[in-house]
Amino acid sequence: MASLIAVLLATVLLLLSGLHVFWAFGGRWGISAAIPTVEPGDQRLFTPSPLATLAVAMALLVASLLVLLRADILSIMLPSWIPRLGVWSLAMVFALRAIGDFRYVGFFKRVRQTTFARMDTQFYSPLCVLLAVLAGLVGL
Repeated sequence: MASLIAVLLATVLLLLSGLHVFWAFGGRWGISAAIPTVEPGDQRLFTPSPLATLAVAMALLVASLLVLLRADILSIMLPSWIPRLGVWSLAMVFALRAIGDFRYVGFFKRVRQTTFARMDTQFYSPLCVLLAVLAGLVGL
């Protein structure tokens, strides 16, 4: 069961990594709902550079590898505390992302009428909770 959870989590992280690579190289699919805006129809809160987007993609790729290492699905010469700490850190990052910044992202955001905010409430924040729980289970 633990292996199945790890493979599921690693697969989702790899898919998210691939999506960020797609965006970094100019892909447009989904991008309009992926970045918070100040108010409906307003400017984006920020515009990540291609390099920053690739950095997120790399972080998600490394996270998927740490999950597979922690579950002993992948094996390399690495101290066991690194994947363990990595997976628990991953669980914490996704839990904090689900909670949010209390303004634009997460379950406790105040700006709720934008396309991003609706997608965040329906999909992104619940996905972050799921990823946090799965990472916690892999970390056990």
